[in-house]
Formats: sequence, C-alpha cells, structure tokens
Amino acid sequence: MRILLTNDDGILAPGLAALYAALTKIGEVSVVAPDSVQSAAGHGITVRHPVAARWIHVHDSFHGWAVAGRPADCVKLAVARLLDHRPDLVVSGINDGANVAVNVLYSGTVAAAAEGAILGIPSVAVSLEWGEELDFHGAAEIARGIIARFADRVQAGDPPCPLLNINIPDLTHKRLLGIRVVPQAAARTNDRYELHENESGSVAYSLSGWFEEFGTGEFDLGALREGNIVLTPLHFDMTDHARLERVRQTLADGA
Repeated sequence: MRILLTNDDGILAPGLAALYAALTKIGEVSVVAPDSVQSAAGHGITVRHPVAARWIHVHDSFHGWAVAGRPADCVKLAVARLLDHRPDLVVSGINDGANVAVNVLYSGTVAAAAEGAILGIPSVAVSLEWGEELDFHGAAEIARGIIARFADRVQAGDPPCPLLNINIPDLTHKRLLGIRVVPQAAARTNDRYELHENESGSVAYSLSGWFEEFGTGEFDLGALREGNIVLTPLHFDMTDHARLERVRQTLADGA
C-alpha cells in the first residue's frame, strides 16, 4: 500500500509527524506537504507562478517534499511529478482543529484529500478537535485503525467511498462514545471581525468566531461535540441534484 501523506498545517506540524509514524505500520508513506501553514486555504491552486519544492529532513524522523503552495498543489504536484509511483491512497492531516459543518468548505485539509479523489485516488482527511492539549499521537492511533480498514477495501478494489472525512474529538477531556457515520451539518459560524487601526490611519480586520449551535448527534458537528469519532463520506460534485428539475422548470423552460 503506497500512501501519500499531506496536510494544511505545514510539513513541520506535529499532527503530520504523528500520522506519519502511525501510517508506516500499514504501508509505504511518502510526504508532500506545504512549507508553511495553509489553514483555511480551501481548494486554491497555484497557476500564475511556478511552485517551488524542497526535499527536507523533518524532525530527524523522515524526509519529505516541502512545497511552496497550497494543500491541493501538494497532491497535484506529488502525483504528477514528485513521486516515483502513483499512490494507492491519499491521507491528509492530522489537522489542528475539527473540520465539520461549513468549515469543510474552507478546509485545506479536506481540499488536499478532495484533490486526491479528483485524481481518482481514494482519499481520507483527518482532523482533531481543539482542546487544552492536542493528543496527536492518540488521534493518530485512532485514525490508523480506521484508515487500515479503509485501505483493506481499497486493496480489494472496493473502497467504501472516494473521499472520507474523519473528525476525532478532544481526547484530553472527553470520554469516547464510539464511531458515528453521519452527514455534514449545515451550521454556520458566528463570524466576528476585530478592527485594528495604526498611526497612519489604515485599518485591518482579524476574523474570529465559532459555532453557537451544535445541533444533534445526527450530524457531524453535534456528534463530534458529544464525544464521537465522526466519519462523513464526501464528494466534490457540488450539484444540487434534488433541485435540477425545479431550476429547469422555473428558469430555463420557455426561455
């Protein structure tokens, strides 16, 4: 099993190192990750200038490609040029913070995995809920068990889904309830922009905010909040298939 490991927190992030150590128990792991933090980068790619890549030694533990680009760049470049063999599986993470509800759309972690799925490679995104401490090693072992089962199905030619989003609850203060397979919530964050002014009179704004309502455990946000490991199959087809006919009837017929 050849595994491409990436993230959006950067190649030096502790979550990536923990997941690398765990995944080496189930396959051959190649690392191609951003050379700097790319949190909330979404699915942006670099098209107006070349993307630099450096082969570096990380934490005296493993080597990998540090790419001066976005998470999706890393996967595209890895598959097209940097790796000797096409990976069987793409894994992105472990992200510092959950990627549930609307944050799935902003997440560079999920975007990297989605890029793998776009390229026809079964892919997994892994994120850990914020807490007073982040137990990346514990989260990596939990993720390894799920990814190993996913990888078994990939090797059998029957992956359970093209793109799987895994969110692990805060392991320092919550009792794990189990694994829930639930859909993405539609909840939005309560965005706030703090004003910053300088002596020249120019202004800047910094974004903060989080979810005010967590909903029920029938969706990813509520299930994670309750203490469940949350699995959500995703796809990159954003078509609202249920409303195709409504739009056709109201906006296209007779035009």
